[in-house]
Amino acid sequence: QVQLVESGGGLVQAGGSLRLSCAASGPTFIRYDTAWYRQAPGKEREFVAAIKRSGGSTDYADSVKGRFTISRDNAKNTVALQMNSLKPEDTAVYHCNAGLGSFPYAYWGQGTQVTVSS
Repeated sequence: QVQLVESGGGLVQAGGSLRLSCAASGPTFIRYDTAWYRQAPGKEREFVAAIKRSGGSTDYADSVKGRFTISRDNAKNTVALQMNSLKPEDTAVYHCNAGLGSFPYAYWGQGTQVTVSS
């Protein structure tokens, strides 16, 4: 099992940037693939980005391609989401997700709020 704690959320103006971080506990983190999801008020949770445990393969939602970059540091047990050119529609609670198999994975963090003002 792995525990996930997100940080880095906040309030930013449209066009700005934020970097989210997800810190994982436990020695098994390196075995898990990881992803970021988000959920806006009144909307379904949606996939944002994913990265394989090797760090060699990534995937992005069409809505964030070219603006967001997912990365991970297995030595530090962390996963990051660099978000550039933020838009008001990116406003949501962002959750870190880890596990194996199909999306969504088994383990979730508590989330971090991102608010983009117009």
